[in-house]
Amino acid sequence: MTDSPCITFGHQEGIGLITLNRPHVLNALNYEMLERLSGLLKTIRLDDAIKAVIITGAGDKAFSAGADIEFLHKAAPLEVREMALMAVSVNEQIENLGKPVIAAINGYALGGGLELAESCMLRIAARHARLGHPEVRIGVIAGWGGTTRLPRLIGKGRATALLLTGDQVGAEEGERIGLINVVCEKELLLQEAGTLVKKILAQAPLSVTMTWEAIHRGLDLTVAGSAALGADYFGLLASSEDFREGTRAFLEKSPPAYRNR
Repeated sequence: MTDSPCITFGHQEGIGLITLNRPHVLNALNYEMLERLSGLLKTIRLDDAIKAVIITGAGDKAFSAGADIEFLHKAAPLEVREMALMAVSVNEQIENLGKPVIAAINGYALGGGLELAESCMLRIAARHARLGHPEVRIGVIAGWGGTTRLPRLIGKGRATALLLTGDQVGAEEGERIGLINVVCEKELLLQEAGTLVKKILAQAPLSVTMTWEAIHRGLDLTVAGSAALGADYFGLLASSEDFREGTRAFLEKSPPAYRNR
């Protein structure tokens, strides 16, 4: 896969690493980056050699400080809307990739940068990271999915407070309210993200994929509908080879050898 100046990508041992690479502007997201991300995610989705993805930012100051404000200031309203729709599409690609995606937040994750992280399955943050939605402070809203995903992650009340004030929280407060899953020292960030990914990849792949889908789809259903969806997936997975392998290994007290089928 070819890197671009604004996005770099590599993979090792089945784990892809996407780096947002505009550190001179705190990895602010522009249209080119979103296009590159979209194309890269399409490739990753179809590449069976890549089992999971970590997304991080270049440097140690920012994961991403959000949308490119200089562009927003100069752009026509329809151009701003087009960029927002592209960002929404990219975040949906991340959310529906069919593979674990972890955000490794190495500094500021603000506005559109935080919205990108919110679309990932899990978020791990360096201790110095700062998180927030400052959109109201420049006269807009969190229109790349923040008003949708943040309430689902931390609850309506906490999300409303952050979205209406533009306040930032530190990594440890983010962990306390459920926005961040793991906090670590900055020099250990990618190592800890890799450890978390490998722990997920050690499980039955179909179970991981369908657990995420049941969580994601179930949030839009009634409690009864969500529970029924879980039961359906439970039964569907019982027809897989990996289910037979997992139950066999449990009964025989031996390690399972999953084959993703």
